[in-house]
Amino acid sequence: ASGEAGTPGCGQAIVWRNVVLMGLLHLSAVYALSLVPRAQLLTLLWAYFCFLMTALGVTAGAHRLWSHRSYKAKLPLRIFLAAANSMAFQNDIYEWSRDHRVHHKYSETDADPHNARRGFFFSHIGWLFVRKHRDVIEKGRQLDFTDLLDDPVVRFQRKYYKSSVVLMCFVIPTFVPWYLWGESLWNAYFLASILRYTISLNVTWLVNSAAHMYGNRPYDKYINPRQNTFVTLGAIGEGFHNYHHTFPFDYSASELGLKFNPTTWFIDFMFWLGLVTDRKQAPKEMIQARKERTGDGSA
Repeated sequence: ASGEAGTPGCGQAIVWRNVVLMGLLHLSAVYALSLVPRAQLLTLLWAYFCFLMTALGVTAGAHRLWSHRSYKAKLPLRIFLAAANSMAFQNDIYEWSRDHRVHHKYSETDADPHNARRGFFFSHIGWLFVRKHRDVIEKGRQLDFTDLLDDPVVRFQRKYYKSSVVLMCFVIPTFVPWYLWGESLWNAYFLASILRYTISLNVTWLVNSAAHMYGNRPYDKYINPRQNTFVTLGAIGEGFHNYHHTFPFDYSASELGLKFNPTTWFIDFMFWLGLVTDRKQAPKEMIQARKERTGDGSA
């Protein structure tokens, strides 16, 4: 999840640039929908492929690898995930992971960048329309993020972030359909770049909003995050949110055996290839004990 960095003492002034840019982006995405019938099937498939790559850059990359350190990835995979993360254009890996760690430690307080207690709109997109609450900044300064900057891939992506976003989020998604199968640049840009980017943003935001407000809480009924099937489908496995906030170190972000978690499948496939090691999991006994102690009895 991305955010506009504020300064202590600035309160929560509206960031009009973000309001205007997000408004234009969503209007452009609505227009892009009208182009779907006129686009080639290959272009639509390519846009979906870019969506999946975008999602992995967030779910397997910024979230499970860099924010939570729930598994270790070798250099080729980290480079791929960093490139995919630039395609996602949700702030660089360091900023995303920093904000996410603050979100977990101070969930549903003023120090949470997208505090769900402030309502669906705020936790979904409204938090991007205002300067960060001073608590987010002050509490964030107390956490240690040196492990992130110890990774040369994170440092490289941060240094060249703007260039990498232009290339990965806009140029490559637009260029490939035009060059390889003769799609118009117009269709390619609006479908594989704008529409794909807008949908991927909203899918990520649903983890912050819907998955903190709607669903059951079989692991811990005393926290806001919930199991949300709709979010799981859109965010390729990130909707098992009550589990994730209860066991944030688990690389699967869900109890193993749950049916739909493409991000876990990807990580497992990379493990099979030898590119992933040290996958952390919550033991079954720990999970069962927690369900019995704090769960809502729904699973």
